[in-house]
Amino acid sequence: MSTDRPDASAADPTIPTPGPAAPSPDPAASGPADTGSPEAEPTAPADEAAAPEPDPVPAAADSGEAGEPEAEPDAVPAAGDSGNAGPTPDDSGEAGDGRPGAEPPVSGRGGVGESPAGSETPAVSEAAAELAAQKVERERIARRKAERQAPVEAGGKLSGKAADLLAAVRAVEGGEKPPALYFDDAPAAPRKAVAATAPPPPRSPEPAAGPTPDAVAAVEAVLTRGGAPAALAGAAATALGEDAAGLLAEDPWRLLAVAGVRPAQADGFARALLGPDAGPADERRAAALVGWLLEQAALKGHTALEAPTLESALAQYGVPAPAEALERAIGDGAVLVFNEGEEAEAEEAQEGEEPGEDTGPVRVLVGLEGYALAEESLADGLARLAGGFDTPADWGGGSELIRAAAGHGLVTHTGGEAARAEPRALAAAARELGLRVCLAAHAPAPDAVTTAGLLAGTEGPGRDADGRFALDLLIVLDAPQLDVETAAALVESVPDGARLVLSGDPGVLGSAGPGRVFADVLAARACPQVVSRVPDPGPVGELVSGIGIGELNQVDAPGKEVVIVPVRDAGEAVHRTVQLVAESVPRAFGIPADSVQVITPGHGGSAGTRALNTALKERLNPGPGRFGGFDPGDRVVHVPSPGRAVPATVVSADARGLHLDGAGAGARIVVPKERVESQVRHGWAVTAHQAVGARWPAVVVVLPGDAAQALSRDWVYTAFGRAERHLSVVHGVDQALAHAVAQVPPKPRTTRLTGLLSALAEAAREKPGE
Repeated sequence: MSTDRPDASAADPTIPTPGPAAPSPDPAASGPADTGSPEAEPTAPADEAAAPEPDPVPAAADSGEAGEPEAEPDAVPAAGDSGNAGPTPDDSGEAGDGRPGAEPPVSGRGGVGESPAGSETPAVSEAAAELAAQKVERERIARRKAERQAPVEAGGKLSGKAADLLAAVRAVEGGEKPPALYFDDAPAAPRKAVAATAPPPPRSPEPAAGPTPDAVAAVEAVLTRGGAPAALAGAAATALGEDAAGLLAEDPWRLLAVAGVRPAQADGFARALLGPDAGPADERRAAALVGWLLEQAALKGHTALEAPTLESALAQYGVPAPAEALERAIGDGAVLVFNEGEEAEAEEAQEGEEPGEDTGPVRVLVGLEGYALAEESLADGLARLAGGFDTPADWGGGSELIRAAAGHGLVTHTGGEAARAEPRALAAAARELGLRVCLAAHAPAPDAVTTAGLLAGTEGPGRDADGRFALDLLIVLDAPQLDVETAAALVESVPDGARLVLSGDPGVLGSAGPGRVFADVLAARACPQVVSRVPDPGPVGELVSGIGIGELNQVDAPGKEVVIVPVRDAGEAVHRTVQLVAESVPRAFGIPADSVQVITPGHGGSAGTRALNTALKERLNPGPGRFGGFDPGDRVVHVPSPGRAVPATVVSADARGLHLDGAGAGARIVVPKERVESQVRHGWAVTAHQAVGARWPAVVVVLPGDAAQALSRDWVYTAFGRAERHLSVVHGVDQALAHAVAQVPPKPRTTRLTGLLSALAEAAREKPGE
């Protein structure tokens, strides 16, 4: 890519510009971009403003949008902070990158309130149905948990495997090589799917019962006594159950289970309740911090953390003996511990051989039980499908993907946007053979159901008598968007004898939830991998392909397919963006303004989604915002549950709520008025995570100067790749764009799925007869 600044005339697509050249450096940046996905901008209490809290997860996943929650308001002041009364109205209002604003995507899978228009009685929403399906999955996991060894007391009374695990942690921390008997890397043969009662076919769920008024009142009394906002009573009672008041009185640090509460705030609450007894060394505080740190890591994409990383984070929060605190948490069963060896010492021990002297180190991982069980369940399900066929079926040849699917129960397929035609061709060929086929995608797509709708039972073939999908072949597009819990529920619903094809572009941004399922399956090499060689067409495709390998090339764009618009500051970026959407692109390409999508790195800042949507609404659909800030005709993004962002258009509003026309099938959506603020936001401008999985005829990518630190190769690849015919880049980051593409790869996520799959595949190869 050229480093010369393009002529200013490039602001108009009617004047061709060769490629996204990087303007000359301008060291005067206006500050960091809104690199998280904060739809709410927190206001820290006074004691936190002076001493910011450390980052609980140093090796976090992408801080751009997907792995982080919406920025939570500082809901609990420290003792004596009379001025902070909890969340402000401005801090809780908008939906974020595939999740509701002010609600992290871990403990609550929010989102209710969709129903078809015109019904006498509001129908059950897609999100509520999804919650019911997830409830079934949680019940299955609970049954599996009950089959585990009964818990043992902490400390010196530990025995058996728990004692061995604790000894292994100490050995690793002390620099010793842990004996192979400490860990069980893999079973001798592939594990079979858990024999549990099949989930019933989805039905219309009833709303979950909330806490009783008496329970909320009791919690409110405890919160008031501790100087915390009474407004948190409902959330605390929901998170902790009917006995929330007693639990908080006994262990104030349990308040960390409430979304948005930070450790400093919980410490202030504890000091107000317990007085001098609330110290940094309190075992209750350490136990709560272990769970909170792992939840924060999950919001950034991790399903586990290395023990030394977790201990370091505990030390940053003032825990005096972090290693001992972690051991107590493991002994109490609050968290689970695992290992990942670079070389399989355990296998040598099982075969009666002495472990080699040059074997690699053993990595100790600590994780929450829910994500651990989800990964193990997912590994079991994938191994079950991978071993489901001994001989290939006769599908009459065809493409490489068709031949692979004919002979195997599990296949991966990788490629860019143009390669999506290959799984569609596979679906057509399978249907001609009389097979029941379902094509699922993350976002609404032609001839495909959404993954969320498939799981909820509102889309797709439905389920058979055993509770499994009534199909023979499931093809999942946008597989990189599968988080570990969604993938586990999906795979366990695929019946024996059916085939699963996971297809996607490994270069795009990862899932909003924890895990890196598609990348882990590819890394494990436990099934056939089909790599598409179909290139994305045109100058935009050439540009995006280069970005995928770390090169920001100058491309020949004779039809003005790629245009660079250099800007000096954020104000000019907003002005140029509105000009492009409303005038230049429609005039030059005949693409209407409502088919032009704006993508920017963050929500905040002077050129974030908020500022851009305000300016675009004023130009394209001005109005008083009489429906909670919205008017008929407004482009919006509906976030019914974490990880989903559905484009829609405002139609009207009434006593039932805000009526939207959703994308895809055009189904009418009704968002209850109490959820509009958290689930709906304007959608002329979105973030790259909200745009992933969808494409538009024209895209305007806005890169203001304060967004330089938010850029990475996968972000640029995703944003630029959303354009079908035309891409305009409003460029104000100077050389940071080329630097991000060449030198800022996706941030890693700590997961266990690759190791689990590799162990199961190796065991299956060693004992094929079993």
